Order: sequence, then structure tokens, then C-alpha cells
Amino acid sequence: MTNYWRSHPTFFTGVVLVIAIFSSAFIDYFAGSTIAVLLILQLAVVAIALQCNANFAYFAAVFEATSFNFLFTTPRYSLQMFNLEDILNLTVFLLVALTTSKLAELYRRQQAALEQAQLRNSILLSVSHDLRTPLSTIIGTLTTLKEYMPKLSASQKTELIDSAAAESHRLHQYIENLLQATKLQHGALKFNLDEANLREVLQRTIARFQTAQPRIKIHSEPELPPLMICSSLIEQAIFNVLDNALHYSPTSQPVTVNLYRHQDMLRIDIQDLGQGIAPSQKEAIFELFYRQHPSTDGGAGLGLPVAKGIIIAHNGSLSAENVAQGSLIRIALPITKENV
Repeated sequence: MTNYWRSHPTFFTGVVLVIAIFSSAFIDYFAGSTIAVLLILQLAVVAIALQCNANFAYFAAVFEATSFNFLFTTPRYSLQMFNLEDILNLTVFLLVALTTSKLAELYRRQQAALEQAQLRNSILLSVSHDLRTPLSTIIGTLTTLKEYMPKLSASQKTELIDSAAAESHRLHQYIENLLQATKLQHGALKFNLDEANLREVLQRTIARFQTAQPRIKIHSEPELPPLMICSSLIEQAIFNVLDNALHYSPTSQPVTVNLYRHQDMLRIDIQDLGQGIAPSQKEAIFELFYRQHPSTDGGAGLGLPVAKGIIIAHNGSLSAENVAQGSLIRIALPITKENV
């Protein structure tokens, strides 16, 4: 909810100002307390300053000062002011409101700097751990292949090459997710929308899972409208969710993908038959660098957060749903009016 308000500062400012004015009118009518009215208006400025940038807070301060003069001072419904106490109260209100806005802006900058520092530390820790494993495997495999080439059978050579290739793909996917995670955190993810068939995007994604492809079972409605999306990013988001489902479910069990329309959204339900997701983890799994089983899984904790960031950037949603067995991750993307 906080992210929603921050992404809609004008709407948030309007809502807070309306609530503040009506609350002040209520207090003024029943209690007749000018100080209480000013405190309510001051609280509104603080709320706006903490959620929005300083310009919104400055506007709110001036707007509320004008409203206070017009609605709550004598003569009523006039911008004239004759009472010295009202003039002093309004002056102090403006000074405190502007100072508070400046302090709130400084606080938000410090919080942003702290978050960036924490992100950099997390990235460094993740890189030092998650890059080392596939690189070590690739180096070890190629070294073995080079030193023992004459002594290895054809099947052994193929196995070593396949192992190095698999780790190379894993390394590529990790770096791609890390890049997208950094862009998402800095608000620098830019993309163009084109009309695309989601079923085709899904099929291209599944084709990337070479050995695990037979485990993925697709069920799709026959008639689905095209979407305005960035195909490459949506493909990456679906890949991350599928990769997570395959990783956390037994190799003998299938992963089911259901593609269907629900009202004005196209949904992709990806369900596995693994251990499932505890209720307390349903939100945490979408946080950067979070791992369900830190001591056993080899993931970087980037796949699902990056997938969610991409889907949200397309005005969609990504959520963990309740199921009897395993886990179900639901991707929902909006159908535009032009596509209906």
C-alpha cells in the first residue's frame, strides 16, 4: 500500500487534504478549538511530506494555510484576517509546516541512501557467493576436460560439456536477474510495449528448459486476446517462476501451467507438487535475496522478486495462492480495451 501511495502522489495529497479539511471542520464545529484545527492541518502536511516529495508538501502547507484563513478565522469565508492571534497562529503554522517538509525530505533522502547501501551490500554478498559456485564448476569441468581428454570416453566428454553448459546458463540467468533487480531498485527499468500472444511467449519460455521440458504440462484456453507487453521481459518473468517451481519440486513430479482469461486479466497459474510455501513466507518470497531454505537451496533469491517487479511494471500482479498440495504462483496481466 505504501508503494501505491508513493506512485500516486497527487491522489494521495488530494485524499489527505480532503480528510484534513473535513476533520478540521468537524472539530471546529463541535469544539471550536483553533489549535486543534491547526494541529490536524499540520499532521496532514507531515503525512504528505513523508510519502511525497517536498513540492507536494509545500503546496499542501500553502493550501491549508489559505483554507484555515478562509474557513476558520473571522471573518469567515474571506481571505481577510484582522485577529492578531489568528495571524500569529497562521504564521507559526506556515513556518512549522515548511520546516517539517524540509526535514521530512532530508529523512527520505537518508532512508533512500540507506536502502541503496543495503542493496549494494546484499549484491556484493550475493555475487561473492552465487558467482563463485557456477564459475568453480565451469573451471573445474573445463580443466578436467583439457587434462584428461585422451583418456575420457565420448559419453564422459559429453557429460562434462553438458555440465559446463548448464552452469554457464545458470550463470547467465543469475547475471540477467541481478541486472534487472538493480534496474528495478533504481527505477531505471525502461521498455517498449508491443502486441504479443501470451501463449507464444509461454512456449518460447518453456523451450529454454531443455532437460526439464517434459515435466512442464501446459493447459490453455483456445481463444485468448493478445496483450500489449514487452515480450522479452515477460518471458524472463515466466522463466524465473517456472525455474523456481522446477527447483522446489521432485524431479518425478510435473509442473502444471494453466493459461486462461479471468475478467479483464490473463492469468498464468504455475503449480508444482513440492513442499509448498508457508503462509508466513507468501510475501517474503518476493523480497530481494530472500531464500526459503538458506542452508540447502542454491538460489540467489532474485528470481521471484525480479519477476514480480517486471509484472508490476506491466500493471499486473504476481502472488502466491493457497493450494492443497505444493505451491501455486499466479501471474496476472491486464487486457487492454483495444485487445478485448
